[in-house]
Amino acid sequence: METSTASRYVREVQLRRDKVTSFDQYPFSLPVVRHLDLLDLHPNVTFLVGENGSGKSTLLEAVAVAWGFNPEGGTKNFRFQTRASHSVLHEYLRLVKGVHRPRDGFFLRAESFFNVATEIERLDEGPGGPPIIDSYGGRSLHQQSHGESFFSLMMNRFNGQGFYVLDEPEAALSPSRQLAMISRMHELVQTRSQFIIATHSPILMAYPNAWIYEITANGLRRVSYEQTEHYVVAKRFLTDSKRQLEILLR
Repeated sequence: METSTASRYVREVQLRRDKVTSFDQYPFSLPVVRHLDLLDLHPNVTFLVGENGSGKSTLLEAVAVAWGFNPEGGTKNFRFQTRASHSVLHEYLRLVKGVHRPRDGFFLRAESFFNVATEIERLDEGPGGPPIIDSYGGRSLHQQSHGESFFSLMMNRFNGQGFYVLDEPEAALSPSRQLAMISRMHELVQTRSQFIIATHSPILMAYPNAWIYEITANGLRRVSYEQTEHYVVAKRFLTDSKRQLEILLR
């Protein structure tokens, strides 16, 4: 089910090119930024895909910070910082918002989710209010495997009518859990949620009716699922893995 475009929490991401003093300096030298004018977001799910180092996580992080999320992940209420590693790109982005406001939101950054789990424990050691961990399933995220904690987050903390920014959420998920994630994501979409996801997973990006933007040397290019390198490579290998391995191992 596709929601109305009027229900998009973020309609477009625009780069304020007039504020950039040099496109030869990082992060503006990245092709995904150098050639960025505006990024039109799907009302339900938008995927950013590309090679390692292409800048998809940098762009996604900047969108999250421009929205008001903590750079290391979490909700807008998280304000911890263990290491300042995010770029200044968010200062040059303009998010064109829709008429509706989300009731929920979360920035999942795979590489720093450990820090989010630690912050939850730190906050729960303090006085006042019900334990924050109750909203995440009631069990310490540190007492679960990386994959279990990721999945627990989606099942328990994501409440719907939300804007969710996910950076490589498949990093700790088995293929079967990635399929379960698609199902959960669809449940949330049906409650008027919007996702923007950076991923390498050909399983996740198979979610129907999503927009997929591939990062190329000339910037972002919208492609179909079957046009992505991830789909082509995975299909080729799974169709004839023996032949592919013979070529690779010559």
